[in-house]
Amino acid sequence: MHIARRSVLGALAGSAALGTLGASPAEAAASAQPPPGVPGTPLVPPAPDRPDAPTAAGPAAAALARLFPRHHRQVTFRTIPRRSGADVYRVTGQAGRILVEGSTPAVQLTGFHRYLRDVAHAHVSWAGERTALPATLPAVRGSVTAEANVRHRFALNDTNDGYTGPYRDWAYWEREIDILALHGYNEVLVYAGADEVYRRTFIEHGYTDAECRNWVPGPAHQPWWLMQNMSAFGGPVSRALLDRRTALAQRITRRLRELGITPVLPGYSGTVPPDFARRNKGARTVPQGDWAGFRRPDWLDPRTAHFSRVARTYYRVQQELYGASSMYKIDLLHEGGTPGPVPVSAAAKAVEKALRTAHPGATWAILGWQTNPRREILDAVDRSRMLVLDGIPDHYPRVTDREKDWGGTPYAFGTIWNFGGHTAMGANTRDWVSLFHQWRTKKGSALRGIALMPEAADNNPAAFALFSDLAWTKGRLDVEDWFARWPVQRYGAADPNARRAWDVLRRTAYGTTRADGWSEAADGLFGARPDLAVNRAAAWSPRQLRYDAAAFDEALPALLAVAPALRGSSAYRYDLMDVARQCVSNRSRLLLPRIKAAYDAGDRARFRTLTRQWLDWMTLLEETVATSERHLLGRWIAEARAWGGTAAERDRLEHDAVSLLTVWGPRASADAGKLHDYANREWAGLVGGLYRLRWKTYFTELEAALAARRKPKPIDWYALEDGWTRKRPASPAKPSGDIVAVARKVATRLT
Repeated sequence: MHIARRSVLGALAGSAALGTLGASPAEAAASAQPPPGVPGTPLVPPAPDRPDAPTAAGPAAAALARLFPRHHRQVTFRTIPRRSGADVYRVTGQAGRILVEGSTPAVQLTGFHRYLRDVAHAHVSWAGERTALPATLPAVRGSVTAEANVRHRFALNDTNDGYTGPYRDWAYWEREIDILALHGYNEVLVYAGADEVYRRTFIEHGYTDAECRNWVPGPAHQPWWLMQNMSAFGGPVSRALLDRRTALAQRITRRLRELGITPVLPGYSGTVPPDFARRNKGARTVPQGDWAGFRRPDWLDPRTAHFSRVARTYYRVQQELYGASSMYKIDLLHEGGTPGPVPVSAAAKAVEKALRTAHPGATWAILGWQTNPRREILDAVDRSRMLVLDGIPDHYPRVTDREKDWGGTPYAFGTIWNFGGHTAMGANTRDWVSLFHQWRTKKGSALRGIALMPEAADNNPAAFALFSDLAWTKGRLDVEDWFARWPVQRYGAADPNARRAWDVLRRTAYGTTRADGWSEAADGLFGARPDLAVNRAAAWSPRQLRYDAAAFDEALPALLAVAPALRGSSAYRYDLMDVARQCVSNRSRLLLPRIKAAYDAGDRARFRTLTRQWLDWMTLLEETVATSERHLLGRWIAEARAWGGTAAERDRLEHDAVSLLTVWGPRASADAGKLHDYANREWAGLVGGLYRLRWKTYFTELEAALAARRKPKPIDWYALEDGWTRKRPASPAKPSGDIVAVARKVATRLT
């Protein structure tokens, strides 16, 4: 998503959901049936709320067997009732005989993960883990217990399928779902498979199969099509690709339900393919104009009988494929959409009516971002069955009273700490702790949940864990204490150097606040389009570092000094890589002003020396991130190509995936729309590929201009970027190098 913090591009964020256990009987029954004509096992409804319900061989046990195959038989899971409607867990037991009780399978996993962190000093995350356990699981002194302080614990942003991994397979999603359950989430947004819902829907409303598939974008760009921002780019999609994505979505929704997690599905707001009014006599559509250089799909007037018929088809097809849910994510007129002659309140009522006709007990989840949701929407619908997913409480200081802003509509306290998949470390953790507790406990509070909505997941594991803990902490979470305990959980034992490193990170990258009007860390300048005055890579990123770079640097030698016995986990290696990468990235902001000064002074020798240093730092950055599987352009490309059935399709999918990270779209979108490098990231293959090519080209031209005492010639950056995106050297899909050795090299260069 392209969040224009200060301009037209309004924002994105995620969605939320009620738990499956809160679904109506009809929905629960529908969810428990396999989609017609689709191979696979029947969907398994959550275990009943009975203390004696045996779940030893159930979904939680199966997840544990996947995660800890050597230890899972030492753990017994049992279902217990909620407490006054709140999810609860309790962990007890002797060494090697651990009993985990919880209100759903997912909550049981949450309890077990708390036991791991607090008792066994182990940890599982989406970015590194520590799972080396003794042969016999340690006993619990007393019990480990918690009660959720909010009902809704929602995860994933609308943009997640694009920026995190549009071509990830079931192996990835199976693990991601397990990890979300371990961290306490009970509602997960599922956008995968929506393409087939739209294809089948509009075949019934005047379109051919080929026309529908030409309208659908490639998987990397589909989130913005589903948000009514654009269409077609990266397509057409093949039937085989749609079939595979449908099967993946069915497995995702089935597994979520097995664990007692609500799959939050996209609802229908009126998006239609081109020429809908001409093909459907009497239909009224409203042109939606332009979005960042793309033509937006038309909007079908929700007040009309045509809208009712399309919505009825859409929800029927969706339920046939993926079952019913108790929550649907719907954003009207997203990111600059226009209602035209249609009253917003009437449109909202009609959209709500279509949803309730299909799913009477469902909750409407809607984004809270800048002026969204419009007050006309909230005043027109049943607020008690709406949940606003607040994407900016840790972003803007002016946000102080959500009860007043939204008329008492229930809402989830959310965060978007990452935009576009930037690799920068950091989050406004102090704001999370203070605001969440204050707003949740104040008189008349409408806060009913948390909403984890980074635009790309699988980064900032400390932020992920801390934000998740908000929903399971009695009272106010103590940030200083939390960061003191974190390295013990992360690496396996107490270590003074690990504690010192994380205290540095707490005070710097994770010690920022919304006072400066930002919720994300600044991206690096190595990934920016070259300019001597450039201060950000993505158009809507912070203009400067939000903490002191020299203070941050102190974390690296402290991490390198961690005891050798604690360095074996992927958690330690990931953190060491991330801190080393961030130290190198920060050099770009310190060095570029010196390069500019040399150029402005006409000092060719100093300019040449400093630009050589710049390129040397880029080489070291490439070497650093090449050690991490998660930071490889080659892996991203290999995943995309694996979904293609022919050579031509594999090439098309590769371009879909790579263009999202570089030019984003065609020239109008990249340049005038300012989308180029929106998803910049410090990955091996990008840093040493496109980013180095751009800066070397730029420095060469500037040096030539100095030598000839002329102005530098303009460079067509889009032409260079698009050419590289379409044809580039191969990038390794497997990591290389020793991060400890590389990090030591980085530390030496910092001094």
